[in-house]
Amino acid sequence: MKFRNKIDQILGYVLIGIMSLMVLNVLWQVFSRYFLGEPSSFTDELARYLMIWIGILGAAYVAGKNKHVAIDFLAKRFSLKNQKRLKVIVNILIILFCFFAMVLGGLRLVYITHILDQYSPALQIPLAWVYLCIPLSGILIIYYKISDLYYTK
Repeated sequence: MKFRNKIDQILGYVLIGIMSLMVLNVLWQVFSRYFLGEPSSFTDELARYLMIWIGILGAAYVAGKNKHVAIDFLAKRFSLKNQKRLKVIVNILIILFCFFAMVLGGLRLVYITHILDQYSPALQIPLAWVYLCIPLSGILIIYYKISDLYYTK
C-alpha cells in the first residue's frame, strides 16, 4: 500500500503541474490576444495537448482512488458475497480493456506516429510524446486494479 500511495502522490503532483501549466498557457493566450494585439501561435495547440494529458492521466488517478462514476443500482441488490464477486469481475474486465485498448493500442499509436515521424504543427514536438499518455495511463490503471483485486480478498 505504501507504493500505491507514493504513485498516487506523484500522479497527483504531475496533474497539478500540468493543470498549472495549462492555466499559465491560457493566461498568456488571453494576454497576448487582448493586450499585445497578436495572439500567440502555440498556445491553442499546447492547451489541447495538456487537456489530453489531464483527461487521460486524471482517469488513471481517479481509477486509483476508486472515485470514478459507477452505476451501482444492480450491485446494491446483491448480497455482500455477490457484490465482492461482481467487483472482481468488473476489475478483471477493466484490466483486460486497459491492456488491449490502452496499452497495446496506445503503444501501437505511439509507435506508428514515431515511425512516421509526425510532429505537431505549431510546437514541432513529436506526436508520439502526446500519445504516450494513453499506454502510461493504461499501465497505471492496470496496476491499480490488480492492487484492488489483491486487497479485496
